[in-house]
Amino acid sequence: MTKDVMDAIKERSSIRKFKTDPVPQATVGRLLEAAQLAPSAGNLQPWLFVVVLNEDLRRKLAKAAGQPFIAGAPICIVVCAEPERSAFEYGRRGRELYCIQDTAAAIENILLAATGYGLGACWVGAFDEEETARILELEPGFRPVALVPIGYPDQERRAVPRRPLDEVVRIIN
Repeated sequence: MTKDVMDAIKERSSIRKFKTDPVPQATVGRLLEAAQLAPSAGNLQPWLFVVVLNEDLRRKLAKAAGQPFIAGAPICIVVCAEPERSAFEYGRRGRELYCIQDTAAAIENILLAATGYGLGACWVGAFDEEETARILELEPGFRPVALVPIGYPDQERRAVPRRPLDEVVRIIN
């Protein structure tokens, strides 16, 4: 059973401790579908989603990130950008910005869908890109943007403080 989108947005938090229970293949498929449905500049979809189920590879990714909890998740989706796909249409701005924005939208869709399915996940952006590309044997032209470990949470979700809207919103009439 999935949650209302606003409930998922409010409930989503970074989960760094996971149960060992496997995530059903159909659910993983839904997470990938959510990622694929993200908006992208010119609908170029400059992304690749690498689903890492292999425990040894997850350990190597955890080491490349210096974040051991990644190895404890039953799956890790590595979201990669394909900068030249965006550059073909949008030049330097596509290469340096749009492909990153596009993958960020896909990552957020994964996080929200995971929450909707009762899973926990964490957006990990701090990792060695070159080592991660080597571990995954990525073809040239793909840039790892985020590691997203996913599994059933083995910790309480906790709300984190947010700045008040009046500090972060500017309305221009």
